Amino acid sequence: MPSVVLVVQPPATLDDAGTPAPAAAPTERPQRGHLAGLDGLRALAIAAVLVFHLDPDWMPGGFLGVDIFFVISGFLITTLLVRERRSSGRVDLVGFWTRRARRLLPALLLVVPVAILIARTVEADLLVGIRRQALGALTFSTNWLEIANGSNYFAASSPQLFMNFWSLAVEEQFYLFWPLAMLGLLALHRRFALTEGALATLVLGVGVGSAIAMAVTYDPANATRAYYGTDTHLFGLMLGAALAIVWTGPLRAYTTSRLWTTHRNWFIGAALAVIPLLLVLAAEEHSWTFRVGIPLISLATAVLLLAAVERPGRLRSTLELAPLTWIGRRSYGIYLWHWPVILIVSQDIPTSAGTSAFVWTRIWAVVVTLALADLSFRFVETPVRRHGFRGTARRVGGVLRMRSARSRKIVAGTAMAVVALLTLVIVTAPDTSTTQQAIEDNEARAAAPRATATTAATSGTKSFTMPKGDEIDIFGDSMVVGAVPALEYYFPGVQIDAKSNRQWSAGLDAVDEAGSSLRRAVVLAFGTNAGTDPETVEKVLDEIGEDRMVVIVTLHADRLSRIDEDNAALREIAKERPNVALADWDAAVSAEDLQPDGIHPSLGGAHTYAATIRQAFADLSEKHTGKEVPLKDLPRP
Repeated sequence: MPSVVLVVQPPATLDDAGTPAPAAAPTERPQRGHLAGLDGLRALAIAAVLVFHLDPDWMPGGFLGVDIFFVISGFLITTLLVRERRSSGRVDLVGFWTRRARRLLPALLLVVPVAILIARTVEADLLVGIRRQALGALTFSTNWLEIANGSNYFAASSPQLFMNFWSLAVEEQFYLFWPLAMLGLLALHRRFALTEGALATLVLGVGVGSAIAMAVTYDPANATRAYYGTDTHLFGLMLGAALAIVWTGPLRAYTTSRLWTTHRNWFIGAALAVIPLLLVLAAEEHSWTFRVGIPLISLATAVLLLAAVERPGRLRSTLELAPLTWIGRRSYGIYLWHWPVILIVSQDIPTSAGTSAFVWTRIWAVVVTLALADLSFRFVETPVRRHGFRGTARRVGGVLRMRSARSRKIVAGTAMAVVALLTLVIVTAPDTSTTQQAIEDNEARAAAPRATATTAATSGTKSFTMPKGDEIDIFGDSMVVGAVPALEYYFPGVQIDAKSNRQWSAGLDAVDEAGSSLRRAVVLAFGTNAGTDPETVEKVLDEIGEDRMVVIVTLHADRLSRIDEDNAALREIAKERPNVALADWDAAVSAEDLQPDGIHPSLGGAHTYAATIRQAFADLSEKHTGKEVPLKDLPRP
């Protein structure tokens, strides 16, 4: 059957923000005056990222909104470059990079100092590593600096004030090097008479290679290298670029197969189904998220983007709705501000996830973010984009010259004071958080060699009376380390074997190494870092045996979406074993019980942690002996 071709009209020349330049005179080929739908897609992308950062449980795959941004950026930037080369025969690289600087730097140079100063007044721990973070933010190298530092984007234990800037670094590196690469590709295009399709295939091949690199380098224990790397996260950018090469080509290049023209609506429907499904299902703990989910959401975004810019329709009309356009135009500022605001609000108004108070603090964070982004857009970003750095400086200088000498001195003095204060705050920022310092101190305290246990403590005779401290072994990760003083207070003589970043597999090794010296009551607290591995948990319990009392501690973390699933697995295991009880730390914890990281126990939280374990032993004892265990109230700090 003969194929049906679809003629797609090219867009008008665009400026660096994606808005139309003055319309050209009518030509044989109609010009499109606006890249329709881009602001709407940006709005959807920033909404997904924002919801994920507010609470991962609300949208576990929301961080994939970044990949929607990448497809849009690849498409827009390549469109600008190709059309400039076609219209003028050259690409003004200095002009291109200057426009990018006008678009990106003003808001960035506002967010970084303001966020640092406000964070310092709220919680010093928010500034841990801030010198490295500020350097990365201002040089667009955040992703590589954090990779070198061993940071973990998906670890809630060490939230960073500018953690979200990693994607800006990837995009800016793309803006820096892609124009040079495009000049080379366009030269090949002319010299060897390559078709737009061949050129786009070459570009897409680079993206596929990057996706394969992500799949190969992905590490379940820490996905940051695969996720942050510019080399491993190019698929969306290259896909958008390949689409732009075809879409901006000569009229003969605007043809697609019968597959698109016949099933266009089905493709759009599939994309509209795939994107929300991935945002809900593609959580950070799934390996398929990084190996399949990221390429898939990029492809779905490309379908919607092409459908929106191709011709009018319900999709374009929806994406062009005023609220979506408003958010989309401010999406850069929203992205910059939202994460520092969330962290600062969380520390200023501590709440527990799942409570109504928590929801209200998140609503407040959104309101503050939108207000700051709008102010930045109106009074910082737009003036610089319209008038340039020099023009804006002249306007500001003109306003100041109209003021009195005294007013000018006040402004200059205030500016100097702010700079001095900012410098002082950065120089004196802590290198480690109070949480990390406490963990390091307690880890040394818990690293003492195993003591020789008494016969009663290790007796093979089954006994389920309430154990004393010298009859208890505690094995765990940093959660236990953070609670060492309280555990020793509640259980005098207790033996603790705990280290940071331990997983259940390390717990199995520790229990096996203890051998016959294992005491008659055992506490197990693992899974904060890598989740619950039911098979390994079962092996640990088999190694301990049925004659000993065992308490397993549930997990809690404000920003880990897998916690409910992990705890459900622990409850199921405990239900099947009569000698096992659950210490429900997740249910007992309150906002005041947590360190600023939202995971580790504070001084008072350590007492809640220990008391929860003590109550679990009492419940297990009563279950087997039929006798209620009276628990003495201990003074708390």
